[in-house]
Amino acid sequence: MKILAATAACLLATACTGGAPSSGDGDSKTLKYLIEQPEDAKALKALEAHIAEFEKTSGIDVEVSTLPWSNLRTVLQTQLRSGDGPDAFSYGSGPSFGGVLVKAGLVEDLTDMYEKYDWKVFDFAKERVTYNGKVYGIPGELETLGVFYNKKIFSDLGLEQPKNIADLKKSAQKLRAAGKVPLAVGDKEGWEGGHLLSMTLSSMVGGDGMEALFSGEKSWDSPEVVAALQLWADFNKAGYLPKSPTSVDYDTSTSMFFSGEAAMIPTGSWLVGEVDDNADFEVGYVPFPAPQGSGLFTGGLGSGPWISKTAGNKEAAEKFLDFLQSEEHGRWTVENLHTIPPRPMNTADLDVSPLLTQVLDDTAEVGKGGDFGYNIDVMVSDEFNEAMYDGVQAVLTGQQTAKEVAQTLKAAAAKQ
Repeated sequence: MKILAATAACLLATACTGGAPSSGDGDSKTLKYLIEQPEDAKALKALEAHIAEFEKTSGIDVEVSTLPWSNLRTVLQTQLRSGDGPDAFSYGSGPSFGGVLVKAGLVEDLTDMYEKYDWKVFDFAKERVTYNGKVYGIPGELETLGVFYNKKIFSDLGLEQPKNIADLKKSAQKLRAAGKVPLAVGDKEGWEGGHLLSMTLSSMVGGDGMEALFSGEKSWDSPEVVAALQLWADFNKAGYLPKSPTSVDYDTSTSMFFSGEAAMIPTGSWLVGEVDDNADFEVGYVPFPAPQGSGLFTGGLGSGPWISKTAGNKEAAEKFLDFLQSEEHGRWTVENLHTIPPRPMNTADLDVSPLLTQVLDDTAEVGKGGDFGYNIDVMVSDEFNEAMYDGVQAVLTGQQTAKEVAQTLKAAAAKQ
């Protein structure tokens, strides 16, 4: 999921984390809460206005400050270890994110709070914040990875929604011949490549196949992993991607799609808000196709709220998390931020676009237990992610073969 780059989504679905010293007075009505610095200042203002409603009803003052994601991981751990961190914060749910904090004893056990407040969370999402049988966080927004496509361009060229890899290649050939960039792929930052591999591999092997890779039952140098990596090398060589995709950053790739220069963009459901704001054409959203079928959406979770083990005001933090986990807050995030809470919701009367309605329906099926893929980078170690990010870039530049990168992934997985 663009867990790291979709700052507005991370910001408001559950906000991000803390940096100012927490209140040392357990009876204080002030809660320290630092969020990831948003790209859009309007998102921060919207959050502050929404939190003001909680402040009025609870009598708790929430002090919100921001921190860039690039500093978040190191600064947060330092603050939590020193006892000067936030009372509550939002963070990733995977082993290399929240799992590290749990292992270090830096976060509060929320198991009893789940029972006390009857927090509703999809089972698969709750598992992502469960360690050794105890629940330590609340999962963030539910996200999927897939392919957005410009329906007008497709219609003008007589193209239909791709139903398998062969369809996708045929469409890409016609788009390229028409002077369009078939797929707006940018991998300058590196994390984008992790998403490219996640969606391609997930559609090839399915949810069970991905679980087999994470458990070690299946090797990361298997033919399917090699094929998933090779697909992007082949697409680049065939001219289906922008020139030098490792020099194209994410914002540039989205601009290419919104301007009509590119007909498709493989990315996450967090893009829906930007589509609604920036696209003057109808947009479709489908899973990345599989070799023999339509494929499946890759499911993932954004950052969600946690409570610091040394929080000075745990009671206030507990009440604030209950607010963030409420259906009312969930509906607010859907309508205002176009993000999707990982919990059952009544969406019948939501005021949202047709595209977001479709995404809501798709992600609800994922949440209910339908087959879905996995976003690799939240399920693995930092070392594996580094190998994956570097590896996809190396495949795109031709510096390494798909088989060589797969062998590197196998070696990184063995060290987890």
